[in-house]
Amino acid sequence: MVLPEQDPFETLFERGVTDGLPVVPPTRERVAAMVAGSGREAGELVALVPPNFGRATVEKIAVNAVMAGCRAEYLPVVIAGVEAMCDDAFDLHGVSATTNFHSPLFIVNGPARKTLDINCAAGAFGPGWRANATIGRALRLIVANVGGASARTMSMSTMAHPGRYTYCIGEHEEESPWDSLAVEHGFAPDESTVAAFAAEAPHGVYDHRSLRAKDLLITISRSLEVISHHKSTHHGDTLVVFSPEHARTIAGDGWSKADMRDFLWHRLRKPVSELIPGLDGGDGLPAHVMAKFQHPETDATLIPKFREPGNLKFVVAGGTAGRFSAVIPGWTFPKMSRLVIKKVQSPREGL
Repeated sequence: MVLPEQDPFETLFERGVTDGLPVVPPTRERVAAMVAGSGREAGELVALVPPNFGRATVEKIAVNAVMAGCRAEYLPVVIAGVEAMCDDAFDLHGVSATTNFHSPLFIVNGPARKTLDINCAAGAFGPGWRANATIGRALRLIVANVGGASARTMSMSTMAHPGRYTYCIGEHEEESPWDSLAVEHGFAPDESTVAAFAAEAPHGVYDHRSLRAKDLLITISRSLEVISHHKSTHHGDTLVVFSPEHARTIAGDGWSKADMRDFLWHRLRKPVSELIPGLDGGDGLPAHVMAKFQHPETDATLIPKFREPGNLKFVVAGGTAGRFSAVIPGWTFPKMSRLVIKKVQSPREGL
């Protein structure tokens, strides 16, 4: 079949501004309507996007949101996502250039979840919801087209993962027995926020038998133990996504998020003698750390899996049926990306 010479879809592929899937042609009319959804000026600078520190103006963000298939009312959430991932603490440059798996995961809290129909429940990490799919996709296109970290010319990830197409969920706040991720970080319940977290793909955790909080958290700890590998240590921010059923089991025994952090952090420590490189599998403590111990083969000093209890982040998401949760490793080496949350600034009520 011969395509028309000016086929807009093929032209955008040829220009290298897609993610490998077709994008919506960003006509002037579509971009103007998208900008209007933000209530901000087209030329307003929102952020400089690493690694090339491209200028993410409202208009450039709108162009990529159009290409991703967003509705105009999604743009304030996309803008908040840009602000979050461009914060220095997130280290988008490192996340984009690493040989590791990671990709920004965006977690939406507050009223915007319902107003924009962002999926927080069954299949939260899967397809079927326009808001989740296109908001996450827009932010990935911005990383590539504004920041310069395109998959073909910049990415050094050995394997990557499908979240590099789109990776966006809402927290299922209505099913959570605890304060939301955003409220924990100082935002009001009626404020909409977007968190950026440098994430691997979700690692499923199954536990259909545990009826007590401690037993269930032991199961979670076993999955956290093998992040990266069973002897890796000093990890940074890591996300545990509890299903509503698992959350109810834990909270039903009176456990708070602080209780969970304390239990998991202390349980996930190993003695130096079990962290010797090359013994019982692969990597262990780095040489400069091993040098501090005169007899590492018998040293019982406990080394933590995570740098501090606060590195363990918790959200509730997913359907109300099914005793499944997930652990999602963050990006830690050689630097450490921190979870960053930004408030959604919108002229519309309900956001």
